[in-house]
Amino acid sequence: MTIHFFNARLIDPEAGTDVPGTLSVANGRIVARDAAAPDGATLVDCGGKCLAPGIVDLGVQVGEPGARHKESFRSAGQAAAAGGVTTFITRPDTDPAIDTPESLEFLRRRASDEAVVNIHHMAALTRGRGGREMAEIGFLMDVGALAFTDGDRVVRDTKVFSRCLTYARSLGALVVGHPQDPGLSTGAAVTSGKFASLRGLPGVSPMAERMGFDRDMALIEMTGARYHADQITCARTLPALERAKQNGLDVTAGVSIHHLTLNEFDVGDYRTFFRLDPPLRAEDDRQAVVEAVASGLIDIVCSMHTPQDEESKRLPFEEAAPGAVGLETLLPAAMRLYHAGSMSLAQLWRSMALNPARRLGLDCGRLGAGAPADLVLFDPDAPFVLDRFSLRSKSKNTPFDGARMEGKVLGTWVGGQQVFAAGEA
Repeated sequence: MTIHFFNARLIDPEAGTDVPGTLSVANGRIVARDAAAPDGATLVDCGGKCLAPGIVDLGVQVGEPGARHKESFRSAGQAAAAGGVTTFITRPDTDPAIDTPESLEFLRRRASDEAVVNIHHMAALTRGRGGREMAEIGFLMDVGALAFTDGDRVVRDTKVFSRCLTYARSLGALVVGHPQDPGLSTGAAVTSGKFASLRGLPGVSPMAERMGFDRDMALIEMTGARYHADQITCARTLPALERAKQNGLDVTAGVSIHHLTLNEFDVGDYRTFFRLDPPLRAEDDRQAVVEAVASGLIDIVCSMHTPQDEESKRLPFEEAAPGAVGLETLLPAAMRLYHAGSMSLAQLWRSMALNPARRLGLDCGRLGAGAPADLVLFDPDAPFVLDRFSLRSKSKNTPFDGARMEGKVLGTWVGGQQVFAAGEA
């Protein structure tokens, strides 16, 4: 099938450009830009709207196995397509954890059968995410694991962690860490400070993130492993990240769209949809992290999609399960940064598509000839009020419920096949 997109505003994160143009697709691949329409091609008039590589979302939680009532591969795939996410990478924090080749192979088959977008997987770094015994990293890589992480369970034992890193280094495996000092952060629900004290909520100092990151960097320097920090949310961690990169360590960092667009005051009257891990930070931290993404110091922006059912959220704030869904709201939330003048669309797509694809060794996230025809057509200016019950995720725990937003996905293509069109059920 050949498709010719014309009258488009092409967002190219590789070239860093945002220019009018056309794009031709054949056999699931991009074949040409700014060329005449091939004979017999299906013509798609983009109406002057933005055409960009599909978003690559690193670190999505799907309920299978163990919590399919919160999110299934089918519902996650539909939410991703509606949000312009053409590829996402699942976390292994399931029940049971994905720590064996057999469990990973089961997930791969389920994802392939059920979802309309591309899905890849991370596997647990230690057995059962218990932090005591290394998982079968080599065998898991053979089955297709792209990275290894225990998610928000920090490996407390530095000897165990260093052995995991050393073995991962020998295989060229990527390890994803959660920079938090577990002693300080256990039981915390918000960032410590005056607001936390006024609300009477248990808080954690931003230094817990800095301390956890410093420990990880010492071990990365010792072992030479490839490392990605899943979320850097505090200004005090940024100099340490910059030093690690300047020292030649193979280190990248990410941040969730929620930490880029919300701050600690959004908790307001104990709204548990704003209960996240790590907790929302002060406005100064938020602004510093936005600047770090714009400069390229922080490499990746993700949704950190974490579905929770109503029973998990309808609890006192400190007892509510942390996390928020984000597959469908990642793009419109990112438009807040664009409309505020904090980042261009090319910069946003560098962090949301190109950089995660490169870090994971995937060929997507770009508009170059030969790249997969994974594309999103969107209107960055279209206003709407978000109704959480309109989301395609099974769980509806979004902090943007009732918020005025801009940026609507008009169409999504995976491998040249349209998997979402605005207005369709």
